[in-house]
Amino acid sequence: MAAEQRKERADAARNRRAILDATSALLAEHGAEGVTMDRVAAAAGVGKGTVFHRFGSRAGLLHELMAEPAFTLMAAITEGPPPLGPGAPAPDRLLAFVDAMITMAADHVELMAASRALALPPHPRTAEIHGTWFGHVATLLREIRPDLDAETAGPLLLSMISTEYAATVARAGGVDRLRASILDIVRSVVRGAPAR
Repeated sequence: MAAEQRKERADAARNRRAILDATSALLAEHGAEGVTMDRVAAAAGVGKGTVFHRFGSRAGLLHELMAEPAFTLMAAITEGPPPLGPGAPAPDRLLAFVDAMITMAADHVELMAASRALALPPHPRTAEIHGTWFGHVATLLREIRPDLDAETAGPLLLSMISTEYAATVARAGGVDRLRASILDIVRSVVRGAPAR
């Protein structure tokens, strides 16, 4: 019986991964209009009922797809290796975090566009996710630039990544230019630290 339960759990995990990967592929190829439960099920090689059972709705499926990289990044900043995780100097950690945020946004630009196009409500844990990110940046900024209002400056720095302009540049293949420009701005904030 225990082996049977493990097999079911393994099957469920494989189905979950297949469904999320199929959804990502459909978003990349067709945009929001390409993501229907029927198409996701067919692309994942599972029954439509499996998709509904696992995610409840298209909104639930897209929420899960958005949350997965966010929680991975949250874990990386608290327990991952430096410079993203603990153990590196604050300027290095800040640059690594902003770089990781840019990568996450670029990798999921179609997902964010679909979320806006479908007018999805925020993920149920959005406040927790954003609170973790803003708190992390504020903590680093307080160490690097005690002269700044870190609670305001941090969200402003991160907001560059989620603008419509940034999404347009990323969708047009300009992720490297976007990354270089945003990191240059963050470096200018770091360099502006007062002499100690």
